[in-house]
Amino acid sequence: MLILVVSFSALTLAVLMAGSAVGQGIYTCVDAKGRKITADRPIAECTDRSQHEVSPTGTVRRVIPPSPTAQERTAIEEKEKQEAEVRLNQVEEKRRERALLSRYPNRAALDKERALALEQINEVIQGGSKRTQELVEQRKSIGLELEFYKKDLTKAPPAIKRRLEENDSNMATQKRFLADHDGEKRRINQRFDGELGKLNSLWGTPAVPMAADVKSMPLRSLQKP
Repeated sequence: MLILVVSFSALTLAVLMAGSAVGQGIYTCVDAKGRKITADRPIAECTDRSQHEVSPTGTVRRVIPPSPTAQERTAIEEKEKQEAEVRLNQVEEKRRERALLSRYPNRAALDKERALALEQINEVIQGGSKRTQELVEQRKSIGLELEFYKKDLTKAPPAIKRRLEENDSNMATQKRFLADHDGEKRRINQRFDGELGKLNSLWGTPAVPMAADVKSMPLRSLQKP
Protein backbone atom coordinates (compact mmCIF):
# COMPACT_ATOMS: atom_id res chain seq x y z
CA MET A 1 0.00 0.00 0.00
CA LEU A 2 1.39 3.36 -0.96
CA ILE A 3 0.92 5.95 1.81
CA LEU A 4 2.67 9.30 1.86
CA VAL A 5 2.51 12.09 4.43
CA VAL A 6 3.01 15.27 2.48
CA SER A 7 2.26 18.97 2.52
CA PHE A 8 -0.58 20.50 0.50
CA SER A 9 1.82 20.88 -2.43
CA ALA A 10 -0.08 20.41 -5.69
CA LEU A 11 3.20 19.33 -7.28
CA THR A 12 3.63 16.43 -4.84
CA LEU A 13 0.08 15.26 -5.46
CA ALA A 14 0.59 15.52 -9.22
CA VAL A 15 3.71 13.36 -9.01
CA LEU A 16 1.81 10.65 -7.12
CA MET A 17 -1.01 10.76 -9.64
CA ALA A 18 1.40 10.44 -12.50
CA GLY A 19 2.83 7.27 -10.97
CA SER A 20 -0.61 5.69 -10.53
CA ALA A 21 -2.09 3.24 -12.99
CA VAL A 22 -4.47 4.73 -15.50
CA GLY A 23 -7.93 5.06 -13.98
CA GLN A 24 -6.77 4.29 -10.41
CA GLY A 25 -8.03 6.72 -7.73
CA ILE A 26 -5.95 8.61 -5.22
CA TYR A 27 -7.22 9.11 -1.65
CA THR A 28 -6.39 12.17 0.40
CA CYS A 29 -7.24 13.41 3.86
CA VAL A 30 -5.96 15.51 6.74
CA ASP A 31 -5.40 13.37 9.85
CA ALA A 32 -5.92 14.28 13.51
CA LYS A 33 -2.46 15.84 13.66
CA GLY A 34 -3.15 18.14 10.74
CA ARG A 35 -1.03 16.21 8.26
CA LYS A 36 -2.25 15.68 4.74
CA ILE A 37 -2.02 12.02 3.77
CA THR A 38 -2.23 10.68 0.23
CA ALA A 39 -2.56 7.00 -0.66
CA ASP A 40 -3.73 4.68 -3.42
CA ARG A 41 -6.55 3.25 -1.26
CA PRO A 42 -8.81 4.43 1.58
CA ILE A 43 -6.66 5.68 4.45
CA ALA A 44 -6.98 3.89 7.79
CA GLU A 45 -5.68 6.90 9.73
CA CYS A 46 -8.66 8.95 8.49
CA THR A 47 -11.56 6.63 9.18
CA ASP A 48 -12.83 9.19 11.69
CA ARG A 49 -12.96 12.00 9.14
CA SER A 50 -13.81 12.67 5.50
CA GLN A 51 -11.56 11.50 2.70
CA HIS A 52 -11.49 12.53 -0.96
CA GLU A 53 -11.02 10.14 -3.84
CA VAL A 54 -9.30 12.00 -6.66
CA SER A 55 -8.90 10.81 -10.23
CA PRO A 56 -5.48 10.84 -11.94
CA THR A 57 -6.58 14.03 -13.67
CA GLY A 58 -7.13 15.77 -10.32
CA THR A 59 -10.97 15.62 -10.35
CA VAL A 60 -12.64 14.77 -7.06
CA ARG A 61 -14.61 11.60 -7.71
CA ARG A 62 -16.31 11.33 -4.34
CA VAL A 63 -16.10 12.28 -0.70
CA ILE A 64 -15.93 9.31 1.67
CA PRO A 65 -17.65 10.18 4.96
CA PRO A 66 -16.17 9.21 8.33
CA SER A 67 -16.85 5.69 9.59
CA PRO A 68 -19.68 5.80 12.15
CA THR A 69 -18.95 5.38 15.84
CA ALA A 70 -20.37 2.43 17.76
CA GLN A 71 -23.23 4.63 18.98
CA GLU A 72 -23.88 5.91 15.46
CA ARG A 73 -23.81 2.35 14.07
CA THR A 74 -26.39 1.31 16.66
CA ALA A 75 -28.60 4.23 15.67
CA ILE A 76 -28.19 3.43 11.97
CA GLU A 77 -29.02 -0.25 12.53
CA GLU A 78 -32.10 0.70 14.55
CA LYS A 79 -33.25 3.08 11.83
CA GLU A 80 -32.71 0.43 9.15
CA LYS A 81 -34.64 -2.09 11.29
CA GLN A 82 -37.55 0.32 11.63
CA GLU A 83 -37.54 1.07 7.90
CA ALA A 84 -37.51 -2.68 7.14
CA GLU A 85 -40.48 -3.16 9.47
CA VAL A 86 -42.36 -0.36 7.74
CA ARG A 87 -41.70 -1.93 4.33
CA LEU A 88 -42.77 -5.34 5.65
CA ASN A 89 -45.97 -3.86 7.10
CA GLN A 90 -46.71 -2.16 3.78
CA VAL A 91 -46.29 -5.46 1.93
CA GLU A 92 -48.51 -7.22 4.47
CA GLU A 93 -51.14 -4.48 4.21
CA LYS A 94 -51.20 -4.86 0.42
CA ARG A 95 -51.65 -8.61 0.84
CA ARG A 96 -54.57 -8.06 3.23
CA GLU A 97 -56.15 -5.58 0.83
CA ARG A 98 -55.97 -8.09 -2.03
CA ALA A 99 -57.50 -10.79 0.18
CA LEU A 100 -60.25 -8.39 1.28
CA LEU A 101 -61.09 -7.46 -2.31
CA SER A 102 -61.10 -11.11 -3.32
CA ARG A 103 -63.54 -11.94 -0.51
CA TYR A 104 -65.74 -8.86 -1.00
CA PRO A 105 -65.61 -7.73 -4.64
CA ASN A 106 -68.56 -5.39 -4.04
CA ARG A 107 -70.83 -3.95 -1.32
CA ALA A 108 -73.51 -6.61 -1.84
CA ALA A 109 -71.06 -9.40 -0.98
CA LEU A 110 -70.05 -7.67 2.24
CA ASP A 111 -73.64 -6.94 3.27
CA LYS A 112 -74.67 -10.53 2.62
CA GLU A 113 -71.93 -11.96 4.84
CA ARG A 114 -72.69 -9.41 7.57
CA ALA A 115 -76.38 -10.36 7.48
CA LEU A 116 -75.51 -14.07 7.71
CA ALA A 117 -73.29 -13.48 10.73
CA LEU A 118 -75.93 -11.33 12.45
CA GLU A 119 -78.65 -13.85 11.66
CA GLN A 120 -76.70 -16.59 13.41
CA ILE A 121 -76.04 -14.51 16.51
CA ASN A 122 -79.64 -13.28 16.58
CA GLU A 123 -80.89 -16.88 16.59
CA VAL A 124 -78.72 -17.58 19.63
CA ILE A 125 -79.95 -14.41 21.36
CA GLN A 126 -83.56 -15.33 20.62
CA GLY A 127 -83.04 -18.75 22.16
CA GLY A 128 -81.46 -17.13 25.20
CA SER A 129 -84.32 -14.66 25.53
CA LYS A 130 -86.81 -17.54 25.40
CA ARG A 131 -84.95 -19.31 28.18
CA THR A 132 -84.92 -16.08 30.22
CA GLN A 133 -88.70 -15.79 29.88
CA GLU A 134 -89.07 -19.39 31.04
CA LEU A 135 -87.04 -18.58 34.14
CA VAL A 136 -89.19 -15.51 34.79
CA GLU A 137 -92.34 -17.65 34.68
CA GLN A 138 -90.67 -20.24 36.89
CA ARG A 139 -89.80 -17.50 39.38
CA LYS A 140 -93.45 -16.37 39.44
CA SER A 141 -94.56 -19.92 40.15
CA ILE A 142 -92.10 -20.23 43.03
CA GLY A 143 -93.27 -16.88 44.32
CA LEU A 144 -96.85 -18.09 44.45
CA GLU A 145 -95.78 -21.11 46.47
CA LEU A 146 -93.86 -18.86 48.86
CA GLU A 147 -96.91 -16.67 49.48
CA PHE A 148 -98.06 -19.15 52.10
CA TYR A 149 -94.80 -18.62 54.01
CA LYS A 150 -94.41 -14.86 53.45
CA LYS A 151 -94.69 -14.16 57.19
CA ASP A 152 -91.79 -16.50 57.91
CA LEU A 153 -89.77 -17.70 54.88
CA THR A 154 -87.57 -19.81 57.13
CA LYS A 155 -90.48 -22.22 57.39
CA ALA A 156 -90.61 -22.77 53.61
CA PRO A 157 -89.78 -26.36 52.56
CA PRO A 158 -86.12 -26.97 51.55
CA ALA A 159 -87.24 -28.07 48.08
CA ILE A 160 -88.81 -24.67 47.40
CA LYS A 161 -85.71 -22.88 48.72
CA ARG A 162 -83.49 -24.94 46.43
CA ARG A 163 -85.70 -24.15 43.45
CA LEU A 164 -85.52 -20.46 44.30
CA GLU A 165 -81.72 -20.55 44.59
CA GLU A 166 -81.41 -22.46 41.32
CA ASN A 167 -83.71 -19.99 39.60
CA ASP A 168 -81.65 -17.04 40.82
CA SER A 169 -78.42 -18.73 39.71
CA ASN A 170 -79.81 -19.66 36.30
CA MET A 171 -81.15 -16.15 35.77
CA ALA A 172 -77.74 -14.64 36.54
CA THR A 173 -76.08 -17.09 34.13
CA GLN A 174 -78.64 -16.25 31.45
CA LYS A 175 -78.06 -12.51 31.84
CA ARG A 176 -74.31 -13.01 31.36
CA PHE A 177 -74.99 -15.22 28.35
CA LEU A 178 -77.17 -12.59 26.67
CA ALA A 179 -74.73 -9.78 27.53
CA ASP A 180 -71.86 -11.75 25.97
CA HIS A 181 -73.79 -12.32 22.77
CA ASP A 182 -74.93 -8.70 22.59
CA GLY A 183 -71.24 -7.79 22.81
CA GLU A 184 -70.44 -10.30 20.08
CA LYS A 185 -73.12 -8.70 17.90
CA ARG A 186 -71.49 -5.29 18.39
CA ARG A 187 -68.08 -6.74 17.55
CA ILE A 188 -69.47 -8.26 14.34
CA ASN A 189 -70.84 -4.90 13.24
CA GLN A 190 -67.62 -3.12 14.21
CA ARG A 191 -65.58 -5.60 12.17
CA PHE A 192 -67.74 -5.23 9.10
CA ASP A 193 -67.84 -1.44 9.51
CA GLY A 194 -64.04 -1.38 9.63
CA GLU A 195 -63.77 -3.57 6.55
CA LEU A 196 -66.34 -1.44 4.74
CA GLY A 197 -64.31 1.68 5.50
CA LYS A 198 -61.23 0.09 3.89
CA LEU A 199 -63.18 -1.37 1.00
CA ASN A 200 -64.83 1.93 0.09
CA SER A 201 -61.41 3.31 -0.82
CA LEU A 202 -60.38 0.08 -2.56
CA TRP A 203 -63.62 -0.01 -4.54
CA GLY A 204 -63.30 3.69 -5.27
CA THR A 205 -66.83 4.34 -3.99
CA PRO A 206 -68.02 7.05 -1.56
CA ALA A 207 -68.72 6.13 2.04
CA VAL A 208 -72.31 5.17 2.87
CA PRO A 209 -74.16 4.29 6.10
CA MET A 210 -72.69 1.17 7.62
CA ALA A 211 -74.26 -1.03 10.29
CA ALA A 212 -77.54 0.84 10.66
CA ASP A 213 -78.79 0.10 7.16
CA VAL A 214 -77.87 -3.59 7.35
CA LYS A 215 -79.15 -4.65 10.77
CA SER A 216 -82.75 -4.14 9.73
CA MET A 217 -82.28 -5.59 6.26
CA PRO A 218 -83.79 -9.08 5.78
CA LEU A 219 -81.37 -11.73 4.63
CA ARG A 220 -83.41 -12.70 1.58
CA SER A 221 -83.08 -9.15 0.20
CA LEU A 222 -79.30 -9.61 0.14
CA GLN A 223 -79.30 -12.97 -1.59
CA LYS A 224 -79.10 -13.27 -5.31
CA PRO A 225 -82.26 -14.55 -7.04
